[in-house]
Amino acid sequence: MNKKIEIMDTTLRDGEQMKGVSYSPQEKLTIAKILLKEVKVDRIEIASAKVSKGEEQSVAEIIDWAKKVSCVEKIEILGFVDKIESVNWICNSGGKIMNILSKGSMNHLKNQLRKTKEQHVQDIKETVAYANNKGVTCNIYLEDWSQGMINSRDYVYYLLDSLQGEPIKRFMLPDTLGILYPSQVSEFIKEILARYPNLHFDFHAHNDYGLATANTLVAVEAGIKGIHCTVNGMGERAGNAPLEEVVVGLHDFLKIKTGIEEKRLFHLSKTVEVFSGHRIAFNKPISGVNVFTQTAGIHADGDKKGNLYVTSLFPERFNRKRQYALGKLSGKSNLEYNLEEIDIELTQAQKKRVLERIIELGDRKETITAGDLPYVISDVLETPQEKTFKLELCNIVTSMELKPIAVVKLLYKDKGKNQELLLEESAQGDGGYDAFMNAIRKIAKKINYPLPILLDYTVNIPPGGKTDALVQCTITWGWQTHKTFITKGVNPDQVLAAIEATEKMLNIIAFQKNKHNMQYKSVDSI
Repeated sequence: MNKKIEIMDTTLRDGEQMKGVSYSPQEKLTIAKILLKEVKVDRIEIASAKVSKGEEQSVAEIIDWAKKVSCVEKIEILGFVDKIESVNWICNSGGKIMNILSKGSMNHLKNQLRKTKEQHVQDIKETVAYANNKGVTCNIYLEDWSQGMINSRDYVYYLLDSLQGEPIKRFMLPDTLGILYPSQVSEFIKEILARYPNLHFDFHAHNDYGLATANTLVAVEAGIKGIHCTVNGMGERAGNAPLEEVVVGLHDFLKIKTGIEEKRLFHLSKTVEVFSGHRIAFNKPISGVNVFTQTAGIHADGDKKGNLYVTSLFPERFNRKRQYALGKLSGKSNLEYNLEEIDIELTQAQKKRVLERIIELGDRKETITAGDLPYVISDVLETPQEKTFKLELCNIVTSMELKPIAVVKLLYKDKGKNQELLLEESAQGDGGYDAFMNAIRKIAKKINYPLPILLDYTVNIPPGGKTDALVQCTITWGWQTHKTFITKGVNPDQVLAAIEATEKMLNIIAFQKNKHNMQYKSVDSI
């Protein structure tokens, strides 16, 4: 299929309707920039008219930026069939494209608007005419179109017959409640395209049955000209069609070329994850933490011998890297991949003992990362690795109305100069751990020591755990370009668990620094 497909992303409008999600104006602007300039979608829908002052500010900032980079025609705003109010709101914000929300089913028309079809069509025409006079281009959503096609098809055709001569650029067909099966999508779209060959139609899928990606691809096969997506499938209820999944499907299954930059999709996905506060499922296609991780030893062995478990969906397409997990299902190849990453050589006998220990830890439900591997090896081989950094003392004081303060003593063994230094610093912070890190940064500056960037910080307590339960703190660190690694700490105190993870980070950096041309273990690439 060589046709051009328009991709409209509605993360900033429909995606923000997900429970608990609200972006600040700066966050919206950042996402808009990534979508249009880095990922290169064709259009974005950024807001609904008349929502709030904050929304008005967000729209104005995005429009101002879009004008400077000559892409204001790619910015769309949802408006309503209210004749002048939505149009004026959009015009006052600097917008040029309005997506009118009309009623695409008789059920919605009668029970929500409580108007006749003739009245609704007249209201739409007046809204379009006013927008046209104000220099605003109109597209139109037929809300609840899917139920309209199932239960009131004559009404859908009345609406399209009445509006096909109006200055409406795109007619957008939403499966508003995500109720369609792929064969229905194909049937309905082919029927409409045959009846209105000169109109431009978009398809807008929802994911209530988990079919949004499949339905979107089927819509493209049926001949639709435009599709709507959201990053990470964000949206109301079960969400929308995920941008990253749909793009890859278009490229791989339908062989459609788009202007989308695949290597930027993961960065976009993680940005939206952070701004939205909604974590991506570990097994989420394309962007989940685990989707390029092989766990079973037989898979690692097959890859090592001939890339037997590699497909066209390879991680490097998205600026990521394949991982081989360490745990009870690990085999020799899993261990060897991870040893290569941290540049440690072991004899076959030593590998066997270390692997037995890894499997034992896995049976106890302990998760092992490449960052843990040097410690496991030291424990098994009874040759304790000498730490470059050892935390001698840490005192953190927190109180009401005062910033926390941390006092830290850190023993540093400088192998290059064959000397030991006891370094002490104190610092304030916005929290206990922040104060500790500020003190560590002071110490690192003293010895001209590089520190990674903290990318992610999670705390887990066992289900049903009491107030004295052990806390596991997992920190993801960013190091050099596109490299990350993970360290963990376990302690009844959350802050001390984070401090344990940080001490491991310092020693891993030191260990890696002593290796020539060392490649760091990449758990994720940001």
